[in-house]
Amino acid sequence: MTATDFSSLPLSSPMLETLDHLGYRQMTPIQAESLPLILGGEDVIAQSRTGSGKTVAFGIGLLAPLNPAFFGCQALVLCPTRELAAQTTTALRTLARALPNVKILTLAGGTPFGPQASSLEQGAQIVVGTPGRVQDHLERGTLDIGRLNCLVLDEADRMLDMGFIDSMTSIIERAPTHRQTLLFSATYPPGIEQLAARFLRSPKRVSIEEQSPSNPITQQFYEIEPGQRFQGVLRLLAAERPQPCIAFCHTRQQCQELQQLLAANRVSAQALHGDMEQRERDQVLALFANQSCSVLVATDVAARGLDVEGVAAVINVELSPDPAVHTHRIGRSGRAGQPGLALNLVAPGEMGRVRAIEERFGPLQWHAIDRLPEHLDQPLLAPMRTIAIAGGRKDKVRPGDLLGALTGEAGLPGDAIGKISISDYQALVAVRWDLAKTALERLETGRIKGRKFKVRLL
Repeated sequence: MTATDFSSLPLSSPMLETLDHLGYRQMTPIQAESLPLILGGEDVIAQSRTGSGKTVAFGIGLLAPLNPAFFGCQALVLCPTRELAAQTTTALRTLARALPNVKILTLAGGTPFGPQASSLEQGAQIVVGTPGRVQDHLERGTLDIGRLNCLVLDEADRMLDMGFIDSMTSIIERAPTHRQTLLFSATYPPGIEQLAARFLRSPKRVSIEEQSPSNPITQQFYEIEPGQRFQGVLRLLAAERPQPCIAFCHTRQQCQELQQLLAANRVSAQALHGDMEQRERDQVLALFANQSCSVLVATDVAARGLDVEGVAAVINVELSPDPAVHTHRIGRSGRAGQPGLALNLVAPGEMGRVRAIEERFGPLQWHAIDRLPEHLDQPLLAPMRTIAIAGGRKDKVRPGDLLGALTGEAGLPGDAIGKISISDYQALVAVRWDLAKTALERLETGRIKGRKFKVRLL
């Protein structure tokens, strides 16, 4: 046993068994540095890049002392976006699956207030939410954090950037003074320092250098004229054929127009931007995560908190004016220790942004866009398609029920079924492209758990 083994920590047998089952045996640097302090009850400021394993670090820390017999809010995690809050909830539920009677609830905008309030009445030991919605619940009296033991500020720098300082302050002032506070941030601007000085008690500082990531990212830069951006994306896709891929745009209009152009050129693409309804955003993210979409065309709403394994490349359709945002964008590529690729289109007016990136990363690799193919010889289609089933957790539908219906009565091979995600009233199942229509037809005529459900192909 080494000092970086999870088994070297004072964790319960169920937690160690869960970590082993998930394949988590060796701690990442941020986990090895922060977990002994967190488990020792210290306030911690942890600075590390996105994808370094921080969610597991604070997840273990807040689950370890949890009292399952008390259904009041014992731990509160604040996140900057709805997407990150949902993903954090999923990660915590995975970590807690061997622990008895642990309820974890998400409080975020974009979903009705009433059902959240009803769920809070039934009790939840862990609440994960965005500052605005959590503040709403506190002010209306539907959430009580008077017996809070642990407060986590996840991506605190991003929450400050988004203007949540007043909401964060209001929430923290309602929490007990004698609590543990864990602050995770990719950067450490003055605002974070002021927040820590005001609300943390003698915090221990942990910093993992960004210069030595476990997944090296190759960056390639291509100079273009402003009117060549979209054609440049097509040429990059034709040359590299990265799958899956995220193309970051600066505006919603740019995002929509590029998605339409890609679709017209036989590229399986979906758009993601802040003006979409939450249901639409959730569906697009699910399609991308389950390999039913080759290219996700996104504004910076997806630059943080998007945790999709195996993103082959990131394309910066337009460089961000903020080097920190650029870092987080390209950090979506090459997750879980795999090499990443970032392809950057640069118009002459963006050379100031290039210099800021060069100061952070060193000399840049420049390539000629004209040497790349002009057109895609073959369509860039996703390997999977998604079937939506009008039944979810509220209907007692479980992943095993769907897998059984598809591989049993429907007769599909097990390796043709991909990711299954279930919400309260809907289930999404990824099926291999060539068998998707067959699967749909058989589900339309068959039954799931002895019941008929409406199904459709997305």
